[in-house]
Amino acid sequence: MTVWTTPERLALREMVTSFTEKEIAPHLPAWEDAGMLPRELHRKAADVGLLGIGFAEELGGSGGDIVDATIMTEAVMAGGGSTGLLASLFTHGIAIPHIVDKGSAELVDRYVRPTLAGETIGSLGITEPGGGSDVSGLTTRAVRDGDEYVVNGAKTFITSGVRSDFVTTAVRTGGPGFAGVSLLVIDKGLPGFTVSKPLRKMGWHCSDTAELTFDDVRVPATNIVGDVDGGFSLIVDQFVNERLSLATQAYATAQRALDLATDYARQRETFGKPLVTRQVIRHKLVEMHSRTAAARALTREAVELAALASSAPSDGVAGGSAATEGPLLEAVVAKNVSVAACEWVVSEAVQVFGGMGYMRESEVERHYRDARILGIGGGATEVMTDLAAKLMGL
Repeated sequence: MTVWTTPERLALREMVTSFTEKEIAPHLPAWEDAGMLPRELHRKAADVGLLGIGFAEELGGSGGDIVDATIMTEAVMAGGGSTGLLASLFTHGIAIPHIVDKGSAELVDRYVRPTLAGETIGSLGITEPGGGSDVSGLTTRAVRDGDEYVVNGAKTFITSGVRSDFVTTAVRTGGPGFAGVSLLVIDKGLPGFTVSKPLRKMGWHCSDTAELTFDDVRVPATNIVGDVDGGFSLIVDQFVNERLSLATQAYATAQRALDLATDYARQRETFGKPLVTRQVIRHKLVEMHSRTAAARALTREAVELAALASSAPSDGVAGGSAATEGPLLEAVVAKNVSVAACEWVVSEAVQVFGGMGYMRESEVERHYRDARILGIGGGATEVMTDLAAKLMGL
């Protein structure tokens, strides 16, 4: 028995796989065409405890840690889900952790509990039209005016931005650079807050993505998360979990594509024999397995390290140095290795399927499109490589 195969976690994997096969996989093509998920899916996922995995029970969550969240991601993919589905259904995984860590009891009650119950949807607003990974350079500004902040600016590529009820938003409350950034929870529907039509994307079709515009939007000052000008550290505290989540999505996608390609190669006949009897195909499948297994092992090791770090005594600050510095390098490397494996494996899976792999009715076609964002979101591969070099002291 390992941390991945305890009775409780085997039961979790079975439950998530069953839920995905019943409530998600049959409907995913229609949701891809619609461009978004139905809100009812959030309620169903909450009812069986999926939305609360990794969040404390006293907050309305299901308990568990990053290992449980990783198992959930693996099981969703194994059951026929997609990374676009994961990004949209579990957007709260990047929208509410900052509120959990440093938000007031009022913010927790208003945003965390109803979101974990599937009643509301949250999103995270950091990226701006003029910048990507450079969080320190954001220009959306929030100016204090009495008991309110007046917000002006724009955000783009916001996952669940169309459907979300609130946005945990990075704003500039102080001077230039990291030190002037705060997190402010902004409710949808406030005067001056406008949302674009869903942005059209290469992949993640079932995940609605929007551009948000703030024009003199007035937000209660009590909606600040943590300290004023302390938002950057809250954002950084979540980088390890976000990158490990994307790494998991990458190798889980690769595993699903490998499974689909293997089944197809056994069933498809060419020149009177199953495709899998061709040595070139067998060797291709072996290499797909090898790269997937290596990415899984590396990422799981990083996940275990992150779980240990998060449970270790820290400096008294949630998500502080003890929880972030140890696994940061491992998370960065795991993301890059898993993304590289995923991109190669899904491409080879399409090749195994041949013409059928190019058809929209083929599941591997979806994974091929969806995989491309994984090396961009959560820190581009090039940014991650440079960060890894710095963490190595190079």
